[in-house]
Amino acid sequence: MSGVLAILEQRDGKLHKMALETVAAAQQFGAGLNLPVFAAVPGSKAAAEPLSGYKLDKVHAVEHDLLKDYTPDGYTAALRQLIEQHGPKYVIFPHTYQVRDYAPKLATALGRTLVSDVISHRIDGGALVLVRQLFQGKINADIRFEGDAPHFASVQAGAFRADNLQPGSAPIEVFQPRLEAAQIRTKPLEIFRESQRAVDLGAAEIIVSVGRGIREAENIPLVEKLAAALHAELAASRPICDNGWLPMERQVGSSGQTVAPKLYLAVGISGAIQHLVGMKGSKTIVAINKDPEAPIFEVADYGIVGDLFQVVPAIIEALGK
Repeated sequence: MSGVLAILEQRDGKLHKMALETVAAAQQFGAGLNLPVFAAVPGSKAAAEPLSGYKLDKVHAVEHDLLKDYTPDGYTAALRQLIEQHGPKYVIFPHTYQVRDYAPKLATALGRTLVSDVISHRIDGGALVLVRQLFQGKINADIRFEGDAPHFASVQAGAFRADNLQPGSAPIEVFQPRLEAAQIRTKPLEIFRESQRAVDLGAAEIIVSVGRGIREAENIPLVEKLAAALHAELAASRPICDNGWLPMERQVGSSGQTVAPKLYLAVGISGAIQHLVGMKGSKTIVAINKDPEAPIFEVADYGIVGDLFQVVPAIIEALGK
């Protein structure tokens, strides 16, 4: 293989929402390094089939009865065989809870390390340089691989956009690893499911998010009116949700939801790093804040320095026209 291998996640025969973002990352790595790009989906051929419509050299459907239910032992053993047989130079994962469970084990089994939660990359002198954040995003660190391949990395949600995927045609090949029940040391139980959220901010194309600049709960309807005018979902920074002004399911940030809409309008949000972690993957960021030194302007594509109680009504009026 000697290329870039994207190992994707599926559940009940459907790809995880980060799967296509991971394929987009692999395609970008492959294009920059002039390497072929492959994908692998453990546990379900059905989940692998939609990948046939993208520019990939091959899609591996990793199938075995012992992979129908996820276990770290099963996934590690199966994917290790795939990697050893085909020899990719880079192995890329989505940074999901499942990947955090087994990918370090897989990398260690092959005597390698895993660079987790990658937010961007560049090609420098023909070598791949990955960027990840340290200290809750206060520092960006450049990471270069040393030693022999394969090299392992996981990519952060929203860091690589699925709408940048290159279409094409890819053959699907079934890979059947050698597995025995004795290798699986854990017994899968019923999958834990969180209570259904009333809103999935991760699926929203436009988000209007409000922060402490709104001052008090009685002013929230002003931002709700702006969200309605834009046909957007309403979100908030943590202080708004902690105060009970909006439900916790609308919180964006490191302890809330991670979003990557086409438009993110931050109203009265200063830009604490915990919030930026959750929304910096947005395609276009517009910030409204009266403090010209607010950190939110460092990531904003467009910034309006002004009092939100003057700016927001003006925007609503303009949209009404």
